[in-house]
Amino acid sequence: MEAAYQHISHGFEPLFDERSRVLVLGSIPSVLSRANAFYYGNPQNRFWRMMAACLDEPFPESNDAKRTMLLGHGIALWDAIASCDIQGSSDASIKNAVPTDLSRIFDVASIEAVLCNGAASGRLYRRHQQARIGLAAEVLPSTSPANAAWSLDRLVERWGAVLRDLGVGPAR
Repeated sequence: MEAAYQHISHGFEPLFDERSRVLVLGSIPSVLSRANAFYYGNPQNRFWRMMAACLDEPFPESNDAKRTMLLGHGIALWDAIASCDIQGSSDASIKNAVPTDLSRIFDVASIEAVLCNGAASGRLYRRHQQARIGLAAEVLPSTSPANAAWSLDRLVERWGAVLRDLGVGPAR
């Protein structure tokens, strides 16, 4: 049975500080992420495993360790949407999207690159925020379990290359 549309709000704060140089944008938190009040809360999502591998860091077990890992490498994390109508966690079902106010990050940090985690995030950023921000985003393959075509190894290879090109993570 198809999930009913629900109007949801993001529910938690962006992750950034004044040293952040790269902004990773998702679309909007999944049902599990909203329940956990933190990014990529579905254990099947490969985001945290992929980032740890790309940054040559141990897997961060706690939300504090996740924050520390990203901020320590100059990475900010937020989503393109503040609120929308959505069915479950399906990005494909998003309607009536209200964008997040990215100026909250850009006013504090010198963001040099925007990386979108998946096509939906990229589409939403381009539609609602790119003209205001003035920075084109690089759309990378989604770390969602729904993106089964991309293995963890392939995600690490692709994301890692982009991060290294931006001077983030270990040199290889």
